[in-house]
Amino acid sequence: MPLAVRQRCQAVLAGIAGCALAAVLAAAPPAAADSQAAADTWTEVGSDRADPLTESQGLASVEVPAGSPNRYTGIGTIPLSLSTRGWNHVGDPDASYDGHYIEPYQRDDGAAKLYRVQAPDGTWAEYTHALGSGEALNNSWAAISPDGQWMLSGEWGTMSRLLVFPTPGVNPATSPAANLPQAATVRLDRPVRDVQGCDFVTATRLLCSSDDPEGALFGITKPLLQIDLSAAPNGTADVTGQVTALRQLPLRSSCSGTFEAEGIDYDRRTGTLRVIVVSPGFCVLTDSKTYRLTRG
Repeated sequence: MPLAVRQRCQAVLAGIAGCALAAVLAAAPPAAADSQAAADTWTEVGSDRADPLTESQGLASVEVPAGSPNRYTGIGTIPLSLSTRGWNHVGDPDASYDGHYIEPYQRDDGAAKLYRVQAPDGTWAEYTHALGSGEALNNSWAAISPDGQWMLSGEWGTMSRLLVFPTPGVNPATSPAANLPQAATVRLDRPVRDVQGCDFVTATRLLCSSDDPEGALFGITKPLLQIDLSAAPNGTADVTGQVTALRQLPLRSSCSGTFEAEGIDYDRRTGTLRVIVVSPGFCVLTDSKTYRLTRG
């Protein structure tokens, strides 16, 4: 999430009047989605209110230990121990199939990214990645491959790549005492804009939420994207990704203005896709939603 948007949300949460409202969203209907769309379709089946303090950035379903609750991130979930060190933004988290839970953090100085990892036994560790040449400082999301060994992450703005890292805390090549290196790259066949979250559906398919406000790339704003990889990430070679826009994310609010698409989660146990959409203006407090979608 860009700094200006974070400041808008923080102003609303502090009760400061005068949040700027953008023009009413002028988006083409979902039928305008890319004609390459694969057979899978995703239909809204319900929604839950998203708390603006603790559920406004991302979400993750946790399989291990059994019965674990869903996890969420927001402005109010950043630990004081991190915020006092400048880590002022948390993105969309993910959890591996063995129960490791990872939160991505960024800071405004742009020197590094941080991944905070909780092991299944409840212990926490921090892994730092020093930015490479030309790498954007944004750390909007993390997505762990089904085999647990590789983690994908993305950058803000218009991008034609996703970054591949060894999964911190899971891949034996990682250590909190060493820099977390970029291992490979996913080369996208067409650009994407402002991706806020991705999650693996299979070893070679991702679903991603895009906060694209323009609509020029796919004919719709705020699209649900599908990325099909040429091979499962293995950290030793780049892979390509075919991008398809499946539909526009749900955009409903009592307020008019600019919505913000946030994190995404796919729960393989139920086949449920969940995505957070933050409402415009003061309605961020009242009717921001986590939407639930199912295939078909």
